[in-house]
Amino acid sequence: MDPAIALLAPPALDAPLPWEALQRFDWVRSMAGCPQDPVHHAEGDVWIHTRMVLETLIALPAWRALPEPERAAVYLACLLHDVAKPATTRVDADGRVTARGHSREGERMARRILYELGAPFALRERVCMLVRYHQIPFFLIDREDALRLAAEISAVTRCDLLALVAEADLRGRRCADPGRVLDNIALFVAFCEEHGCLRSPLPFPSEHSRFTFFREPGRAPGVEVFDDTGPEVIVLSGLPGAGKDTLARRRYPELPVVSLDAWRQELGIPHGENQGPVLQASREQARGYLRQGRPFVWNATNLQRAFREPVLGLLSGYRARIRLVYVEVPLPTLLEQNRSRAAAVPERAIRRMMERFEIPDATEAHVFEAAVRGDTGGAGRGTLSWAGCTVS
Repeated sequence: MDPAIALLAPPALDAPLPWEALQRFDWVRSMAGCPQDPVHHAEGDVWIHTRMVLETLIALPAWRALPEPERAAVYLACLLHDVAKPATTRVDADGRVTARGHSREGERMARRILYELGAPFALRERVCMLVRYHQIPFFLIDREDALRLAAEISAVTRCDLLALVAEADLRGRRCADPGRVLDNIALFVAFCEEHGCLRSPLPFPSEHSRFTFFREPGRAPGVEVFDDTGPEVIVLSGLPGAGKDTLARRRYPELPVVSLDAWRQELGIPHGENQGPVLQASREQARGYLRQGRPFVWNATNLQRAFREPVLGLLSGYRARIRLVYVEVPLPTLLEQNRSRAAAVPERAIRRMMERFEIPDATEAHVFEAAVRGDTGGAGRGTLSWAGCTVS
């Protein structure tokens, strides 16, 4: 763990905020001078806003009353909630300043930053999800798909903590009509509480009902879906060198493996070249097992939802039961293990992947499992609130 991670911990109650110490981080320095739309942020640039948010947060009684792990997650999320604005801010032709996509990009940036610093997995992922969804309480109550979106959020983080981030974000700025937005945040809290997903995932009658709800729009969460699934397919996900091959051998020695790396070697196609033939061969192998009703392991990096979805769609079409297993080790271990592989991936390529990787979650599978080795989070790992998720 990088000693610098200690600088991101929330200060003791009533202690001053560490503004000068935070300047050692380039992503903090980049927020200073980054413009914002004066309609929504009349207070000034992104760093001025971030400071105001943190000052507001540490004075909120609801934040001060939280247990330490939750207090740390909310504090970090407030520090990082606009971290991607310098990368996404544009000035339109009419002079309006926008930062479209900064929440999703902020999730990815927060994950890379915290992974490189060695933050505990559960803390990191809770922070990343709070960053990703930090604007949703402002307007969820007005959406037609409010329950579906609340269910999605509750599957990956806690909605009550998200409401705290949103409140600090709103109060830590100068904007028009803040009262209306604060009312929307309060309605978000009431809505989630009414549906039983304010502090825990939205309940479902079964894992298959949850899986179907997130795959098929229009489903009601309380209606049990007949479980017609067949054999379980293990879908691995993780950066190169994380230990996916080792996990497959140790946990599932009896199962055949569809390995994209093996097909690359078989076809003589290295990383970075056209992967079409590799994917086609892998899918045909998988279809063969699915037609036989045979369980197997799909072994690939699967680091972005857009890349996972074709695989999960194929498996779902054959009524497979899907277990997503994300594999992770600390970054120094990962780089060392990658170097020892027969077909090592260039480190620069791994670091590019780290800029975009999206952890799987329980909205994508019947069961999501995080196999995290070398995590220094201790009991903090048990704070994960994801439905159907275990951390081993």
